[in-house]
Amino acid sequence: MMKLFKHIIYIALAILISAPALAQRLEYVGGGNMGGNKFQLVYQLSGVSSPGTFNAPKVEGAKKLYQSGAQAIGSSSSTTIVNGKVIEHSSGNVYRYTVTFKAEKEGRLTVSKASVNVGGKHITAKGFQMNVSKGERQQQTPQSIMSQLRGRGVNAEDPFSQGEEKSVTANDLFVKIEMSKSRVYEQQAVVCTVKLYTKFPIKEFMPLQQPEYTGFLIEDITPKMAGTARVENYHGQNYYTAILRKSILYPQKSGTLTINSGEFDVIPVQRRVYVGLNSAIAVPVDGDKLRIKSNSASVHITPLPSPRPAGFTGAVGEFSIKDAITPANLKTFATANYTVTVTGSGNIKYIKAPTIGFPKEFDTFDPQNDIKTASEGDDVKGSIKFTYQFIPQQVGVFSIAESEFVYFNPNTEKYETLKLPAHKLTIAKGNGQPSNANADGERMTDIHPVHSGDMNLSKSHTLLLDTFGYWLLILVPLFAFVGILIYYRKLVKERTNVQLMRVKRASKVAQRRLKQAKKHMLANNSTAFYAEVLTASWGYLSDKLGIPVSELSKENIDAELENYGVDATLRAKMLSLLEKCEFAQYAPELSGNDMHTVFDEAASVMDQLENVKRKKTVAK
Repeated sequence: MMKLFKHIIYIALAILISAPALAQRLEYVGGGNMGGNKFQLVYQLSGVSSPGTFNAPKVEGAKKLYQSGAQAIGSSSSTTIVNGKVIEHSSGNVYRYTVTFKAEKEGRLTVSKASVNVGGKHITAKGFQMNVSKGERQQQTPQSIMSQLRGRGVNAEDPFSQGEEKSVTANDLFVKIEMSKSRVYEQQAVVCTVKLYTKFPIKEFMPLQQPEYTGFLIEDITPKMAGTARVENYHGQNYYTAILRKSILYPQKSGTLTINSGEFDVIPVQRRVYVGLNSAIAVPVDGDKLRIKSNSASVHITPLPSPRPAGFTGAVGEFSIKDAITPANLKTFATANYTVTVTGSGNIKYIKAPTIGFPKEFDTFDPQNDIKTASEGDDVKGSIKFTYQFIPQQVGVFSIAESEFVYFNPNTEKYETLKLPAHKLTIAKGNGQPSNANADGERMTDIHPVHSGDMNLSKSHTLLLDTFGYWLLILVPLFAFVGILIYYRKLVKERTNVQLMRVKRASKVAQRRLKQAKKHMLANNSTAFYAEVLTASWGYLSDKLGIPVSELSKENIDAELENYGVDATLRAKMLSLLEKCEFAQYAPELSGNDMHTVFDEAASVMDQLENVKRKKTVAK
């Protein structure tokens, strides 16, 4: 009987001890000055199954601006030890409500009680008084919250006490630029990864200045799942990591090329732990905004060996080659195709078409290319197919001469040559005919029979030199010849001026790329869209301003546009467009840009630049 009585006493004590932890309660847990005359009040509801409807307090001398919805921050529980046995009690979920006010005066303000309706039951939090003053944004310290708890008649040490928040150090959160290789040859691919390392959840991540890849051609290979966190061990410590950007870089000049550091604003999420005798609640709170800089990364670029073979056009990697002629039966005046396919790994997109020695009896056209590539590890693999169209003009047997494809292999550190064999082609007669031939020997019908009657001939007394038609026939061809000669000399002069040709074709190339960007936009492929618009913009500026690709940077572009005669407003629009596209590649979910708006802006800026007349420089 006595043992049974003791058990009843223990159970009763356990219920009394755990009652505060199991009770449903609404409490003011903190707040802070947001700067100026704005401040926040944060309430916490615990021990419930649903958030219910929150009724914000009224603050005398302040106006409510807005309040957040219920934020689920975890669940609360309590532990009781009875007669050496551990008893766990679950007391429901924990929710947090944040209300923002604007103070109409400084000084001591009275906050009325707040309440929440959960399933028809009203749960209230006591009112209190607080001091409000203008100043910089401040987060309340654990000590200030402790004093508020004491001020509301709650024993802050029992059952609750505050855990100190861990400060975020440079070893806890950083951005790192990682290069797959530290030494490569010109045009040899090297992978650059911009990666975030953190021990804290991230609420907000804002790139302020992206790393610049001066001296490189860039191919973005950021994976579709970029930004997804995974655990990675770095220098013996575990971090959550997320890829911000991954690119394959092709160096365009020798020497040491450096990728400048980027700069980012980050707001981490920290945990504030409330510990009691019977329970502990971890509440996530926003940390202070941090400004972090990534490292810079350098790569040593070795120049390609000299002398370079005559047939070398810049291909670097490891390749194979094959060719084909279609159709099998060739005829005069019928189109045929000669295809050359280069397959392998390296700078495939930048391979130039081999020179093919077609017979002079063939009409030939500039080759068309079809590129298929995919990134694999630290390189790009795929193929590029060149299609040469030709039309035989004569019947007979002709030869396409042997040709070569020369490339540099970084693995063997040698130039290697792949040969395309010579081809003998038998051309049969086709359905078409030469314009000045009668192949079937039909009788000519342009000779008329001799006239046998009276011809009524008369002598003309008008000299040919006196007729208007005579001089018209003389002068018109003369003027036409002079005009053609002037035009031809102008054309030859322009074509020898490489920079002038680049300026003339800048708009056409950009428009072609924007058409491709529009296809990505309609397919809702934002990554490909922003990459194409960025490539179109960089390429247009390089051609228009005569800046080599290896020297492209925002500073150079701004200076050259000013020298060209572009006003500050239009220069700012162009640089803003570049910033938007680069930012969208880093964090599309944070960019807030609309593809249609960016597309229209790119087309408008380039159109305005086309209408700017180059500023004349005055010789000193």
